[in-house]
Amino acid sequence: MTDSSITLQKADEDDVDRVEALLEANGLPFEDVRAKPECFFVVYSDTECIGVGGVERYGSNGLLRSVVVTESNRGQGYGTALCDALEEYARTNEVETLYLLTTTAAAFFRRRGYEEVVREDVPSSIQKTAEFTDLCPNSATCLRKNL
Repeated sequence: MTDSSITLQKADEDDVDRVEALLEANGLPFEDVRAKPECFFVVYSDTECIGVGGVERYGSNGLLRSVVVTESNRGQGYGTALCDALEEYARTNEVETLYLLTTTAAAFFRRRGYEEVVREDVPSSIQKTAEFTDLCPNSATCLRKNL
């Protein structure tokens, strides 16, 4: 990363189109963004939007959602910084365990301490999310991390 500081901001009404467009362009679920805009964040380096991600909270469990860095900013450590910020947000909001589904980034998340888990072992509140029921294929890898 050329600049180690990033700013994580809750997505507001003006950000929803940007969040949807970035997720769709990268093959990530975007169809429910408008139903849960409060779960999404936009990350900036200086004034440049470099990515988005989300955390859905269900008591002490959370669902890490749709983490993506813009193509021109990949390979510079922003993905790690974005995940660090989202995990810290989850931690400070009393999330003890994060779950996620991925079709492309399992190795990245394993390096971050996530472990594979079968979907049936995920709390029912997470299993009932749109991400689990409709938006991600059954072939997606399910991972968990205790915070």
